[in-house]
Amino acid sequence: MDPEGVLPMKRRTDLPVLLLHNVDSSWSPDEIAQTLREVSALESAIRQEGHPVVNVPVHNSNLKTILSLYDPDDYVVLNWCEDLPGLAHSDALVAHTLESLRFSYTGSPPSVLALSWDKPRVKRLLKKHRVPTPRWKVYTTSRIRDWKEFPAIVKPAGEHCSIGVDKGAVVLGEDELRARVAYVLEAFHQAALVEDFIDGREFHISVLGDRNVTMLPPAEMDFAAFNDVRDRLCTFDSKFTPGSDHYKEIRLQLPAELTDSEYISLEKTASSAYSVLGCRDYARIDIRLRNGVFYVLDVNPNADISYETSIVCAAEVAGYSYGAMLSYLINLAARRHPRFGNLCAPETDRRAHGETV
Repeated sequence: MDPEGVLPMKRRTDLPVLLLHNVDSSWSPDEIAQTLREVSALESAIRQEGHPVVNVPVHNSNLKTILSLYDPDDYVVLNWCEDLPGLAHSDALVAHTLESLRFSYTGSPPSVLALSWDKPRVKRLLKKHRVPTPRWKVYTTSRIRDWKEFPAIVKPAGEHCSIGVDKGAVVLGEDELRARVAYVLEAFHQAALVEDFIDGREFHISVLGDRNVTMLPPAEMDFAAFNDVRDRLCTFDSKFTPGSDHYKEIRLQLPAELTDSEYISLEKTASSAYSVLGCRDYARIDIRLRNGVFYVLDVNPNADISYETSIVCAAEVAGYSYGAMLSYLINLAARRHPRFGNLCAPETDRRAHGETV
């Protein structure tokens, strides 16, 4: 179902697609099986929209050799290759390789993907452009004397997916702060990012688009099962450890209940963060609300688009099937394709000629 006006672009459903995804032999059998189920769901959803699909698994780091079998003039790449096997944090390298081989692909460019791993730099950009983000400092030593705001949260400065975030990440005093910073420095071999902990409502915002962007219905994380401030956050366990308290008890409320003014303010904050970082096609932005101000916690330009993720659920609430959302992303990438680009006019061009979506 394509509701008029939500995702403002007429879609082509005959565009040929390379479905690029990684499978790492170091994963457990359960992890490999889960990934293959997700890939199957992706492929099935795209095919149901009408797109011809070639499934391209990436089992090693030699991406150029794998892609040499395909002509970039003949395909759009749906890039679901989050890392090259054996190379952590290599999503930017995947995008760079695709560009060097002239493939048009879904998602943000390599510079944006690389930027997103550097949380302090992201926060500096947000602050420069007056997008609210919690006060922060970066520490490379646990000898801390200049942080006085509590509760605070301590994270590795260069990770995604809540890596390094558990209930111990929220600290209530200086001794806890020093101990947690020391833990991050030793366990993750990188600087520690200390932030003012915004003990308020948390929203996961899905934004789609390129030149014109659309905020999908906001999702709110429901922490009602927890009274302890240390539990009122999305930890690694809440995302990846079935059976844990956080996994079982943190609920997703979609759409979130917001007043009109709150919705407008949230949309402005999310769209600004998306644009400031240069995100393209899709991203997820984590935001918290305190005293009427929406604070950006994190921007993920490589958000998971497998089924049952918040971005897919938000699209479905907006009236879009899984396949329709994926087809929309494919069409956005096709606008950058040397041959298909003329067939997929920008949203503004379609509207200027009076076409409906």
